[in-house]
Amino acid sequence: MNYLGKDVQLKVVGTRPIRPDGVEKVNGRAAFGADVAVSGMIHAKVVRSPHAHARIKSIDTSKAEAVKGVSAVITGADLPDIPSEEAFVGEGPANFREMSHNVIARDKVLYDGHAVAAVAATSAAIAEEAARLVEVEYEVLPHVISVEEAMADGAPVLHDDMFTQGVDPKPTKASNIAKRVEFKLGDSNAAFAKADVIVERQYKTQPVHQAYIEPHACVVSYNPDGQAQIWCSSQGQFMVRAFCAKLMGMDIASIRVMPMEIGGGFGGKTLVYLEPLALALSKKSGRPVKMVMSREEVFRGSGPTSGGTINVKIGATKNGRIVAAECETILQAGAFPGSPVGPACMTAFACYDLTDVTAFGYDVVSNRPKVAAYRAPGAPISTFAVESAVDELAQKLGMDPGKFRLINAAKDETKAAYGPTLKNIGFVETLEAAVASQHYTSDLGEAPKGKRRGRGIASGFWFNIGGESSGATYVNEDGTVTVVSGNPDIGGSRASMGMMAAEVLGIEVERVRTIVGDTASVGYSFLTGGSRVTFATGMAVTQSAEEVRDDLCRRAALIWEIDVDAVEWRDGHAHPAGENAGKFDPLSLSDIAAKSGRTGGPISAKSSINAQGAGPGYATHICDVEVDDETGHVAVLRYTAVQDVGKAIHPAYVEGQMQGGAVQGIGWALNEEYIYNKDGRLDNPGFLDYRVPVASDLPMIETVLIEVPNPRHPFGAKGVGEVPIVPPMAAVANAISSATGLRMPNLPMSPPRVRAALDAAKA
Repeated sequence: MNYLGKDVQLKVVGTRPIRPDGVEKVNGRAAFGADVAVSGMIHAKVVRSPHAHARIKSIDTSKAEAVKGVSAVITGADLPDIPSEEAFVGEGPANFREMSHNVIARDKVLYDGHAVAAVAATSAAIAEEAARLVEVEYEVLPHVISVEEAMADGAPVLHDDMFTQGVDPKPTKASNIAKRVEFKLGDSNAAFAKADVIVERQYKTQPVHQAYIEPHACVVSYNPDGQAQIWCSSQGQFMVRAFCAKLMGMDIASIRVMPMEIGGGFGGKTLVYLEPLALALSKKSGRPVKMVMSREEVFRGSGPTSGGTINVKIGATKNGRIVAAECETILQAGAFPGSPVGPACMTAFACYDLTDVTAFGYDVVSNRPKVAAYRAPGAPISTFAVESAVDELAQKLGMDPGKFRLINAAKDETKAAYGPTLKNIGFVETLEAAVASQHYTSDLGEAPKGKRRGRGIASGFWFNIGGESSGATYVNEDGTVTVVSGNPDIGGSRASMGMMAAEVLGIEVERVRTIVGDTASVGYSFLTGGSRVTFATGMAVTQSAEEVRDDLCRRAALIWEIDVDAVEWRDGHAHPAGENAGKFDPLSLSDIAAKSGRTGGPISAKSSINAQGAGPGYATHICDVEVDDETGHVAVLRYTAVQDVGKAIHPAYVEGQMQGGAVQGIGWALNEEYIYNKDGRLDNPGFLDYRVPVASDLPMIETVLIEVPNPRHPFGAKGVGEVPIVPPMAAVANAISSATGLRMPNLPMSPPRVRAALDAAKA
């Protein structure tokens, strides 16, 4: 059923109730991964490589095993040597053999921080002491950190059996280029002849951390009967179950995963790092095992997003029409293939209605941690380059950059280079709102002496996804309702699921409690990622609530002894459907629940779906900056995010997603990067040296919600969590260009880099 008709008055959806998990998170009662404790539990620590690339000649664990209190020590030999198997898992493609070798090294270590052994003991201190006694003999090998180094002739090859996919003829020589992808529409090469103005430039970005506050943590108990329980913070309990089963050679049914609260993920918790190790240690010791990463381990041993090099060429006519566009994106995958180069190419030009466009890219391995997803994986990287070039093109044409984008904006029935014909999109609406906003039309004001001010605008796209989801609705004896979701709550899904169920049932949202079920209490659900949960799991929950509502009508018909077609549900009550149905007082949900034993038993419904039709997301951001000539410091003075959100189920959560994505993108633009020394070791593995924005760095992020409902969702929802991180880097770069007259093609645009550019311009 669609609840968006003109005659439908929504009473819950679109309101701003208090978040259901807020009190426990404020008072400290919420239980996260590291908060779990079970009887007989021991603690484990990981031994990690100090080298970026080295052959493991030998591992001697005898001294560690001799330490009093040590219960088990494992190396790669304790995990099954599984065959190569490709699958689309998490938020991208993966190979289970490579995943296993990333969890713990076998013959070679491939990055600083690569796990080589793990020790479990009666205390974390003993485990740490024993871990230092594990003796590993290495043969240090040459390493490569950047994509340029990795692709160079004569570069050390990380994997002797890796031959570039997606090229014809297939290479016969191994290299660090794992794959080539391409999306094409028309003939961009020929179309450049039509252009009056062409911008061609190279851009570079650095790998950045998702900056989730809670480190990776888990507790695992392997029972003598072969059954295992896992308590962990992740973006998908079913994902953890499937990965651990594969990597440990277990049946999926033998593993039960209990999802804990998650202190941020943003894509960084869509893989497993500790859980298989804890399983192996628990099996070997016969005790439950707890593992918690330190902050340094998170930086050195888990995946950041990619960095890379992007080459962009765009041509336009004098009247402002883009006629040709090309983008080459080369992304770091880290130690194993699997960078988001596909999505980067898919999204690069998706904001524009183009007939001749080519986007291609390369997935390149290097001696860094295997990358993980980060909000709209790949899209911020290619979009930074494209939106910077679009801005420069508008500048050369003497056109307003917002209006230039409007001339070329994708709209309904635009054919995207990556395949689909776009429908029900609100990109034009975001641009119109941005260009007409008080922010965009206001005066920047005079900059203080020694400083310069500028304004930038940029847009972004994410395709959003649906996928497999499960939900259930249970009516309790007193008429309250429990909703069970199969997805961890990162962006407010408890609230949105409860609100949609309440809307369907016509009751106050305060009477609905939403919980996240473990893998044994709710049907399979794909992970929380890709901006899918409110859309996909929301559809499953809505369907289960509708089945409950229909059952309530059936129960009322039994009580009144009339035909079920003569009953209608309104405002949380069963009513006779017209005068001919009989004269009965309305029955509330509570009334019917109290009589459920006499009308058929408990009232509940479950729904499992494979949701299709996720509407794509678009955003346009405006940024004002002030650049200090002396220091190169860039201060963000004002920032506005405008986004097509479909129908905002809980507007406050939607605004929070938009603000959070904008802040993360600003950090990516101005400060954040992994810094490696000449030995391939990470020099800034912590928030003291890895600089993320704090509240005092930024103004309040202003938000404008554009609601172009998605007709494929009963309440019109579109994913909102991915898109906000896509435009910020270009918006900031374009603002800096407006202030200084200089293009900053490399991220981050940190004070030393800005100062160097200013000095070079003076020379």
